[in-house]
Amino acid sequence: MPAFTIETTYHLPVYRQRTYEADTLAEACRLAIEDDDWEEQREDHETAGDSYVTGAWEGRDAAYHGCALAIPAQFDEQIQRKAGHFEVLLGLLKLFAHGSDIQSADDGFWRTRLDGAIAKGEAILAGRPDPEAAGEPRRPK
Repeated sequence: MPAFTIETTYHLPVYRQRTYEADTLAEACRLAIEDDDWEEQREDHETAGDSYVTGAWEGRDAAYHGCALAIPAQFDEQIQRKAGHFEVLLGLLKLFAHGSDIQSADDGFWRTRLDGAIAKGEAILAGRPDPEAAGEPRRPK
């Protein structure tokens, strides 16, 4: 029977709690992200992520020896699977938004929502902050 060496990984959340003085919540969040002092960090073992496969090789104790095998996508990290699918869905959304005429009494409503969703998706993929959108729902905590 063949043997395979499989490397698996999980993410362990590391966090800190620090107070920032700022005029707005957005400014305080920016200060926290830019703060690179992690001396007071804590590890959160209670909420470690799920295990996922990060490498595979044919043979016993073969990690990083020989050619790495292609890992089926279903064993990839869940957040990476979502991100990959997000790109596909954003492309489909763009096709729908720009390739069809929205014919209804609510076409202004839908056009605004489509354009906003596309702008936000493009910002996420580019690693930029979300575009400002009036009335956009906030993520609950």
